[in-house]
Amino acid sequence: MIGIDIASIARIEKNLARYGDIFLKKFLSDEEIKLLATPSGWKASSVAGFWAAKEACAKALGVGISEELRFFDMHLSKSPKNAPIMRLEQNKMQAFRIKSIHLSISHDGGFAIAVVSLEKRRAFGLF
Repeated sequence: MIGIDIASIARIEKNLARYGDIFLKKFLSDEEIKLLATPSGWKASSVAGFWAAKEACAKALGVGISEELRFFDMHLSKSPKNAPIMRLEQNKMQAFRIKSIHLSISHDGGFAIAVVSLEKRRAFGLF
């Protein structure tokens, strides 16, 4: 299953300027916010990439951001080589029968884009 999302970096910049960390706390955990922090604040392109990643995951699962899947059910981090990593809460991994999650984030030309690919577990011996 694949999900994709694109986010306007300018829209994220406006939200950061207007609401600051209140905006971030609507969809990111404290650990994710720390991961995005720079000495001069938050880099809007990186924040936009995280937004797009969570939206892309919801699309790959075939649901919206709702009771079924909340922003805080999805967790973003980085590998030792700075590659983005996404994981879901264990109960969501089981509920959606997810075996693995693959994420790619990029930004250019005023937009951030994310692609999430999900591999599902087999259902009781079925192919």
